[in-house]
Amino acid sequence: MTLGERIQKHRKELGITQSELARKINISHTQMARYEIKDVQPPANILKKLADLFGTSIDYLVCGTANEKIVSDIQDASIINEFKKIASLPSEEKKTLLKVISAYLRDFQAKKAYAS
Repeated sequence: MTLGERIQKHRKELGITQSELARKINISHTQMARYEIKDVQPPANILKKLADLFGTSIDYLVCGTANEKIVSDIQDASIINEFKKIASLPSEEKKTLLKVISAYLRDFQAKKAYAS
């Protein structure tokens, strides 16, 4: 995936247009289109604004490394610390925790869908 494709992907995840994104980071729509479509490299200050808006890192936007994406997706340091603790558990305990987390998330999504 290219830088432009990553920008477009995150923009669409936010549910905003190129024009809206351009306004949020104070650039022209034309320039935003160049970043997405022609894969023109934005200057560092624009990359910083995009990374902040998308809740990710500049490294992920530019290079697309999986590790940076994971860290950017898990913004809460306490969650990261708990996952580090889980990583040191024996395999069976990890499986049990995964089942509990999966069940909780499934129930949460069901409640959310029912409330809508």
